[in-house]
Amino acid sequence: MSTNSDLTGAEILVRCLAEEGVEHVFGYPGGAVLYIYDAIYKQDKFQHVLVRHEQAALHAADAYSRSSNKVGVALVTSGPGVTNAVTGLATAYMDSIPMIVISGQVPSSAIGQDAFQECDTVGITRPCVKHNFLVKDVRDLALTIKKAFYIATTGRPGPVLIDIPKDISAHKCAYSYPKEVEMRSYKPVDKGHSGQIRKALQLLMQAERPMIYTGGGVILANASAELNKLVDQLGFPCTNTLMGLGAYRASDEKFVGMPGMHGTYEANMAMQNCDVLIAIGARFDDRVIGNPKHFASQQRKIIHIDIDPSSISKRVKVDIPIVGNVKDVLQELLSQLSVAENRPNPASISAWWQQINEWRKRDCLKYVDSSVVIKPQSVVEKVWQITKGDAFITSDVGQHQMWAAQYYRFDKPRRWINSGGLGTMGVGLPYAMGVQMANPDATVACITGEGSIQMCIQELATCKQYHLTPKIILLNNRFLGMVRQWQQIDYSSRYSESYMESLPDFSKLAEAYGHVGMKIENPADVDGALHDAFAMKDRLVFMNFITDQTENVWPMVKTGKGLSEMLLGSEDL
Repeated sequence: MSTNSDLTGAEILVRCLAEEGVEHVFGYPGGAVLYIYDAIYKQDKFQHVLVRHEQAALHAADAYSRSSNKVGVALVTSGPGVTNAVTGLATAYMDSIPMIVISGQVPSSAIGQDAFQECDTVGITRPCVKHNFLVKDVRDLALTIKKAFYIATTGRPGPVLIDIPKDISAHKCAYSYPKEVEMRSYKPVDKGHSGQIRKALQLLMQAERPMIYTGGGVILANASAELNKLVDQLGFPCTNTLMGLGAYRASDEKFVGMPGMHGTYEANMAMQNCDVLIAIGARFDDRVIGNPKHFASQQRKIIHIDIDPSSISKRVKVDIPIVGNVKDVLQELLSQLSVAENRPNPASISAWWQQINEWRKRDCLKYVDSSVVIKPQSVVEKVWQITKGDAFITSDVGQHQMWAAQYYRFDKPRRWINSGGLGTMGVGLPYAMGVQMANPDATVACITGEGSIQMCIQELATCKQYHLTPKIILLNNRFLGMVRQWQQIDYSSRYSESYMESLPDFSKLAEAYGHVGMKIENPADVDGALHDAFAMKDRLVFMNFITDQTENVWPMVKTGKGLSEMLLGSEDL
């Protein structure tokens, strides 16, 4: 335990963050946090990044965590500072992202008095954080910070908020920071039950039509190496959800694509028709399995590995539950596999692969390229080719998100940064900021739409101030594309408020912020523009690609339908 003389609450906070190894804090000042900002001014252990909106601070901290396995930290003031931050909290919470958010609060004596810029931060944020704290005594502050980091990063990760009244940040006490913390009411399990793992292995060895279904939990647990080893040793087909892309390498034949609403035909058919399904760090959510009744219509045995016991049998009843950290459980499973006497029946597995390859022949991601109008899928494929699949790709939410997931082939974890559970528009640009702060030498690209980019476009100023140079790839179809697609399919093409009128000249807007702007309208110019943009290592380049307005995301499983009830194209409408 480190000790020192009396410090103010603000100084204690800054010292604790430094002891946790924090290197960047994303934030926006205000009255309730001015003591904290004064303490930040007087330290040199971490860099503060001044965003232009509190929502962007949380998104940037979120992506900082997703892309680096570090803990993102954000700092906001009371009242509107907190309410602006709620979307960022909910986004991180839905995707189980470890993050620390520090919020200012009015002085303790003013709480409950409807003071200027007061809100019930603990009450407002309770549904969208893993835990939150209101610090009532400066002597509790250091321990509270230690607890917050512990809670955020262990078990099923998630954001933790610490609300600090202004007077607490000014009060003084002796400083000491605990090296570790133990909480009687919070003891997450890491090791899976060996007997359950043994049962799971026996079931996998007996499988004739096995399927490995993985989600974001594999990436959060840093278990990609173990997953790749398991898939390669078993030779079974593997699918990664939207949040799990990159956990198993997309370049391998055993990867059958993403499952779910916009997943591949072969992944969905294999999920539906397997006889043994092992779910690893995935939660059977509505966008992955479609209608649970339809999913349950096929008899299969299900193994479910997850750190969170509340996720197991929540939507789909499973046969062998294994609660534990995915990395630890996979290591134990691999250890048992190495000495197992039985192996899957080669003839059965071969026949299963023949069936999967028949489904693959449908070529469900095929699209008709054009020499007249830019196809968005083609832009994403060219980005993948130019970056050699090695870039960090952030996205917003909508059609462009799905095309990025389908056509950029991720071979590494933590390279695909998007909002899965909450589906938050506006995250793409601040995500790119957080990724580049965490990975300063990496290639970072933001694939976005003209609706999403305008929700946090002011962060172009933050990029200029901090010399951040992501490449922004705007797939501009002048529509809220996914809304338009649903309106075409389910609402007889009544495009109610989905057409984007009065769009800015994005090239000139980017230039006004001090960046490079491009407008690309001809398919023949796409390749050259992308090469030029990625060659400008020291500049943010904003590329406005004018794309086909009629293009839809296929395949598609409509709401209420089952996994095998896919629409593969407009001909199925």
